[in-house]
Amino acid sequence: MVTFPIDPFLVDSDLTPIQEKLHEFVEGLVSWQPKTLQTGVYSPPLMHIEGRDYEAALDTMNRQFLMNTWGDGLPLNAPSEERITWILTGTDQPRQDVIGKIMPRGGIATVETVAVALAMAGGRPEYLPVLIAAVEAVLEPGLEHDKFQATSGSTFPVVIVNGPVAEQIRLNSGFGLLGPDPQHPAGASIGRALRLLLQNVGGALPGVGTMAMFGGMRYTNAVFAEDEEGLPEGWEPVCTNHSSLVRGSNAVTVYVATGASNIMRRGVGKETLDEEGTQSLHRVASYLGSPSPHYTHGWAQGSPGALLMSRVVAKQLASLGWNKASIKQFLWEQSRIPQTQVRETGLRQWIEAAPHPDTVASAGQDPWPITRTPEQIILCVAGGYHPTHNFWMQAMAPNVACRPIALPATWNQLIAEAETSLGASGASCRI
Repeated sequence: MVTFPIDPFLVDSDLTPIQEKLHEFVEGLVSWQPKTLQTGVYSPPLMHIEGRDYEAALDTMNRQFLMNTWGDGLPLNAPSEERITWILTGTDQPRQDVIGKIMPRGGIATVETVAVALAMAGGRPEYLPVLIAAVEAVLEPGLEHDKFQATSGSTFPVVIVNGPVAEQIRLNSGFGLLGPDPQHPAGASIGRALRLLLQNVGGALPGVGTMAMFGGMRYTNAVFAEDEEGLPEGWEPVCTNHSSLVRGSNAVTVYVATGASNIMRRGVGKETLDEEGTQSLHRVASYLGSPSPHYTHGWAQGSPGALLMSRVVAKQLASLGWNKASIKQFLWEQSRIPQTQVRETGLRQWIEAAPHPDTVASAGQDPWPITRTPEQIILCVAGGYHPTHNFWMQAMAPNVACRPIALPATWNQLIAEAETSLGASGASCRI
């Protein structure tokens, strides 16, 4: 690794320090040797941690994990062989199966590795199929996880779950779906486990593997379910909109977000229903119409972000004749950015520097659309059953990845055990 102060990377700076260290780059390229010549999947021996009792041993483990940069600052569960074996009952895949390489470190994620992370995050076996599908989606080449892992932006993966599995594992789609929620613990555990994998296997340590300046919303990422019961007639779920999967499929849809905005949607009560609906969509479009260079990453093939809309709002708009396609079309048209603003904000340079030629070719469009087509906007019916707000989660997403969730043969047994362990699930129940 060749390090520099920040000065050479600033505008109009002196690049001499880079020239002076050029030989170090050359030396590294021609003389570097790997630390190990061992190939294949390597499983290190389990650690042995002692204490006067279990509580003391767990406390020692957490301190050691922090010193080894394996923790996230919150207490971890011990990933004992017993707990890992229990977690692995959530899949029919062999524990040594390789899922992929997580950058920038290039560590190999196996089924067992994923189970270890879920065990540390306090997860359960029935969460494992969703987590495996999410990791597979993150590692799809089109999502370019190596870039969002290392960027200085505060990126984080968003995992939207469709299908019966969401309710079965108590994944929230309603009030407080981004957590915390003791009645729907799955999202926090799955998201935290995914973060631990990105950090411990992928090496995304702050200031080393990831240059994220602020690192917001990274403890548990964002893992939630679409409110499929609340979809108006004729509206398809997210996984169907962005893949070839059919409605009713157990699936994850993953994209990379850079932040979120809570948008006041309802009026003050003096509007007609039609006025409130149209005005609210104009307000949403004004948020989407920000001259963000992040849009250039997903302009050609990805997404500008996801709009979360409660079932109450969706059904109000549906009663006025709106559907998913017409809402996306409206937002796409009304969020176009005038070329004067494209130029004065410097967005034009970012468009012209984009890696995809179609994005570069769009630079002169006036007004400039935030994405190639309206269909690329993710519209998800989710959130508490109120009409008050929308939630916009802006993206830096060169693609949107969808993966089916593979359930084990013992799935019904796992869910029955969860009912026994956690109590009955449902909106009227309390764990």
